[in-house]
Amino acid sequence: MKTFLDCIPCFVRQTLQATREVSADPETQERMLREILRWTSEMDLNQSPPELGQRIHRRLRELIAQDDPYREAKERQNRMALRILDEVREDAFRGNAFEFAVRLAAAGNSIDLAFDPLLSDGAVRTAVQRSLKGVFVGDIDAFRRVVESAKDILFLADNAGEIVFDRLLIEHFPPGKTTVAVRGAPIINDATHEDAKAIGLDRLAEIIDNGSDAPGTILSDCSPQFRERFDSADLIIAKGQGNYETLSEEHGPLYFLFKAKCPVIADHAGLPLGAHILVKNKNHMPRGGTVTQ
Repeated sequence: MKTFLDCIPCFVRQTLQATREVSADPETQERMLREILRWTSEMDLNQSPPELGQRIHRRLRELIAQDDPYREAKERQNRMALRILDEVREDAFRGNAFEFAVRLAAAGNSIDLAFDPLLSDGAVRTAVQRSLKGVFVGDIDAFRRVVESAKDILFLADNAGEIVFDRLLIEHFPPGKTTVAVRGAPIINDATHEDAKAIGLDRLAEIIDNGSDAPGTILSDCSPQFRERFDSADLIIAKGQGNYETLSEEHGPLYFLFKAKCPVIADHAGLPLGAHILVKNKNHMPRGGTVTQ
């Protein structure tokens, strides 16, 4: 997905929010803002938004001399999600447990500091209730059949906190057939290997990283080892808007699971703003098969 003109003011807003979140120094805030204004005037709009996001946060980490400025925030988000999961888990056994897990995983995509740096427990609880009880875009029963028949599932994780809800969904996958890929280095509140291990995800699935510090999956920036796993999986589940932005034009057996928090992404996907979504990639191609629409 390319970068649209409406993405530009969003980059500026997110940069100012992120800089204020990790640094109280006005000079650092001004310097970062001036740099992003210059970069956006020069950027190639054919690139995906996470490519500029990667550049912004690399520079921000350099300016404040911290490798993982969101470490404490990610730990809080994991604890928050664990509390909420304990509150709602018993509801999973009162109906369709697989559908419950899919809807909960989609609701978890609300835990995104790029869009809401002041995210509260109450906001996440509201998102959970809306996803569990509201309209959901996607054929969950068809997705369940695909999951049950898959032999090699690659799950592309998104954010800390969110991965707690993903864990419940992965519990419904065929045992021993799932690999979870996290970011290769810290970027905003995206999940790393440390975050996945902290919530016990490593006890359910193999955890790998993609070798990249982009807030999405830019295949050209990922490690050869990750690309090999990406190319060999017969089912890839990509969580979050960043993965949609970077992979929506790729071919492969891809399903996207996210909340449409951004009007540009909602328009690109042809879906309502605020919707919780499970959608098959338009260039969906089963391994050894042909493109299906």
